Amino acid sequence: MPAPHYGQPRYRAIADELRERIASGALPPGALLPTESALTAEFRAARGTIRQAIAALREAGLVATEHGRGTYTTPRQYEGGLDEDSGTETRQRQVAADAELAALFAVEVGAALVEQQSITRTDGAVGKVVRTYRLRQAEQ
Repeated sequence: MPAPHYGQPRYRAIADELRERIASGALPPGALLPTESALTAEFRAARGTIRQAIAALREAGLVATEHGRGTYTTPRQYEGGLDEDSGTETRQRQVAADAELAALFAVEVGAALVEQQSITRTDGAVGKVVRTYRLRQAEQ
């Protein structure tokens, strides 16, 4: 936990630490954040404080919360200072689980999953391609 900044609310310091983890890639696009319980233990903070920190990240567009599933990091957006040939492009689509994915998610082959593909480019050259999968959120 970073040293508290004088006059800065505690949730902001926690949000800044999580923001740093997202920016550094320690929490890559599509990664599940630790549970509120795990974060309360790590930061020795009240649950409400953790919720405020996550809300601040959500407002900044860095995470998205799915009811019953958790909070995930969102795809990185183009950052200021990058030319148009650099950045991360993200696509999302629904796919059917093949045998390997079905086994990993403990679902039937053909079950609906969401595939998120992030392509990172630097000066037009592809640096990396990351594919993440998650269960499709139930229709409401």
